[in-house]
Amino acid sequence: MKKKNFIKIAKEVIDLEIKALSKLKSSFGVSFNLAVEQILKCQSKVILCGVGKSGLIANKIASTLSSVGTPAFYLSANDSSHGDLGSISKKDILILISNSGETNELKNIIQFANRNKVLLIGIVSKKDSILYKSSDIKLLIPKAIEAGNIIPTSSTTSQLALGDALAIATMKQRKFNKKDFKQIHPAGSLGAQLKTVEDIMLKDDAIPFVSENLKMKDALKVLSSKKLGFLLIRDKRKLTRGIITDGELRRFSQKNQDLHNILVKKIMTRNPIGIDKNELAVKALSLMNNKKITSLCVYNKKNKLKTIGVLHIHNILKSNIS
Repeated sequence: MKKKNFIKIAKEVIDLEIKALSKLKSSFGVSFNLAVEQILKCQSKVILCGVGKSGLIANKIASTLSSVGTPAFYLSANDSSHGDLGSISKKDILILISNSGETNELKNIIQFANRNKVLLIGIVSKKDSILYKSSDIKLLIPKAIEAGNIIPTSSTTSQLALGDALAIATMKQRKFNKKDFKQIHPAGSLGAQLKTVEDIMLKDDAIPFVSENLKMKDALKVLSSKKLGFLLIRDKRKLTRGIITDGELRRFSQKNQDLHNILVKKIMTRNPIGIDKNELAVKALSLMNNKKITSLCVYNKKNKLKTIGVLHIHNILKSNIS
């Protein structure tokens, strides 16, 4: 059997898809702006539907829109003709995706949308198709050569890219940010990486505060009870002035006999390193690594000396942040 150069085939596929995307990039016009504006105005939900490979793309676009703040879901073209058309309301936006625009399964949906005055956005490649003619907003995908000349490849790549463009355009207009993203992605690696310091910090009674004028024999009791391996030292105004770690205590006790009767402020390290509560936890981990420390004071940016929480590296690791 003659050995094939599969890498050459792969590059040819990518080249064809790049050409398709280049054509799509040049095709954007008023219709795209109208589509984004209508999605932003939608007071209900965006429903996406397609058949075959276009159906898979529709499902993915619906998921992307939902993930960036636009309520959307995928409607099966086959099931829609058996009762699921009832899930479409007049306040919805219906996005139908079809390369040919003539797929039989979509015809009932098109008729339903037109009859009930549901806004219909068509993503299609043929101007003389039923979908193109019936759509209120027409998003025309430029014709492209499919890789292998058989199955949808270049066309579905263009459909997917157009869907991503719609999602990101609406996201930016809504000023949907990382904090918003985190709220609807609480699980998984993305959710973990978007957690803020405030989300995982220890606060209130968990913070190992001691007075700067306390004797070490009493401070050691706090160190033992809090089990964090460090103490935060405050003055009379409850402002953080220093930190003592268990490592520092061991080194100090090796050089001094009477540790217990020394005042905390005599051996503390001044100006402990801190971080704002709104910073990402992953940034806190980077700061710890760079400074070679295992804990941080947490403050509100309005007052860096007012510690509102503490962050230990164990809190970060338990949250699957890396």
